[in-house]
Amino acid sequence: MSEHKLNKVEAGYHMLQLLSVVDGKFSVEEDLVIRKYLVENYPFHVSLDGAMDKISILKSEDYIIHFQKCMDDFYQDSTQDERVHFMDFAVKLVSADEKVTPDENLFLNTLFDAWDIEHAE
Repeated sequence: MSEHKLNKVEAGYHMLQLLSVVDGKFSVEEDLVIRKYLVENYPFHVSLDGAMDKISILKSEDYIIHFQKCMDDFYQDSTQDERVHFMDFAVKLVSADEKVTPDENLFLNTLFDAWDIEHAE
């Protein structure tokens, strides 16, 4: 059974949520970064209840697999500027608690390399 393609809103939300829990804890500061991203980029009402349900049932060893699927889905629907903007929020999110763990760093590097952010115009 293949999973359906997530739209940009869903994929971005999933990635930010995964980045917020990969270190084993979720902080208020991380939640604020996620909320700010959603407000700035998606000012219309979007129901993300299903996304939260999907993320909450993932096993931690499946986080990276789901993260990569979300990266691909977001990439397909976004411009280079939108990807760079998203990456900025991803970095702010993992830095929100003032400690970047090796797991958070792995996810960020995966995103950075896959989207070739270094060569963004």
